[in-house]
Amino acid sequence: MVWYEAEVRQLEDKFRTLPSATDRVVFYGSSSMRLWTTLAQDFSEVNTLNLGFGGSTLAACAWFFERLLVPAAPQSVILYAGDNDLGDGRHSEEVYLFFCAFIEKMEMYLPDVPLTFLSIKISPVRWNIADKIRLANELIKQEVQKNPDFQYVDMTTPLLGSNGQPRQELFEKDGLHLNPQGYRVWQQTIQQAQIFNNLLIPQPL
Repeated sequence: MVWYEAEVRQLEDKFRTLPSATDRVVFYGSSSMRLWTTLAQDFSEVNTLNLGFGGSTLAACAWFFERLLVPAAPQSVILYAGDNDLGDGRHSEEVYLFFCAFIEKMEMYLPDVPLTFLSIKISPVRWNIADKIRLANELIKQEVQKNPDFQYVDMTTPLLGSNGQPRQELFEKDGLHLNPQGYRVWQQTIQQAQIFNNLLIPQPL
């Protein structure tokens, strides 16, 4: 976990410049979160906070939970991770167990805070582990369905073409990270899932 330390410290410093708030929707996870530079504009209806850190695994997200998520005091958590775990050779079942460890910390430190898991994408460079990604997603989906405060959003299928393979035009040249068009697809998918509906406070007339 030492590899992530510098970036985690930068995120911790970020808290010191933020005003206190009780309505933050925290986007947490790997570089797919960190590189979402239009996040605040894409979801202007909520108070977003991007706590993605590059290269992070689902295991790392659980490891740094107390240092990053707890101080953020989120009203809701949106999690994307697991991509790098599988890319590093972890088994689907291991990724599922890392997710279970993350859930344990949610229940311990942030009880009653809604959690949305964004399913692991299948990218062109990781097409060779597509079956492992699908299995990890299915195992996590089954776990999510056990808790009424948790939600699973399929972010995988919208990035696939009619042939079932990743749409190259939605990814950067590295074949791993999303480009602006890909993030647009993700934005629309999240909006269609209506995960913010119960967070929005009607404005007085």
